[in-house]
Amino acid sequence: MFELVQAGGWLMLPILLCSVLAAAIISERLWTLRQKKVIPEKLLTGIWNLLSSDALTEAHITEIENGSPLGRVLAAGLINRHLSRDLIRESIEENGRHVVHEMEKFMNTLGTISTITPLLGLLGTVIGMIRVFTAITVIGVGDPSQLAGGISEALITTAAGLTVAIPSLIFYRHLKRKIDELVVAMEQEAMKLVEFLHGDRKKLA
Repeated sequence: MFELVQAGGWLMLPILLCSVLAAAIISERLWTLRQKKVIPEKLLTGIWNLLSSDALTEAHITEIENGSPLGRVLAAGLINRHLSRDLIRESIEENGRHVVHEMEKFMNTLGTISTITPLLGLLGTVIGMIRVFTAITVIGVGDPSQLAGGISEALITTAAGLTVAIPSLIFYRHLKRKIDELVVAMEQEAMKLVEFLHGDRKKLA
């Protein structure tokens, strides 16, 4: 491994750094964006039970808010549950934007890594080929060993850049899709809460 890094030249260092960073981001996002962590299964049912029995307290709302990203969205509606339907929806949407922003944390960095690592590999290819042609200019083509270093540097950096970029791009697309699906599911849960609160208000009127 060390020999490959050494043969690839100094551009292997930023490529390796990108690979470590990409692996860390992918692992963290996969763990953070688990379905059961973002959207607990029985959260909305528990809220309905508390509201139906008129047992919802500030402590319950705080617990709901701190429990999950969906809880943060629903807590905004619960805090403003005595307001009009439009104001409840507005508070949920505003809070939801902050939650979505947090869910997309590090995604731009991962997307950038998937874009720049092939370019770093290409730069290594160009530098390696420059070395080859410089060697040809100086000593001609009679000594293959003088040319092999530049050619191997070109090939190794290109391969390393693509090796990092391909899985980074795959996981970037996968995580973006996962976030979109979670956001849609959160919106559905939030609208159910709004309808429930609005229905209760109509019954109480």
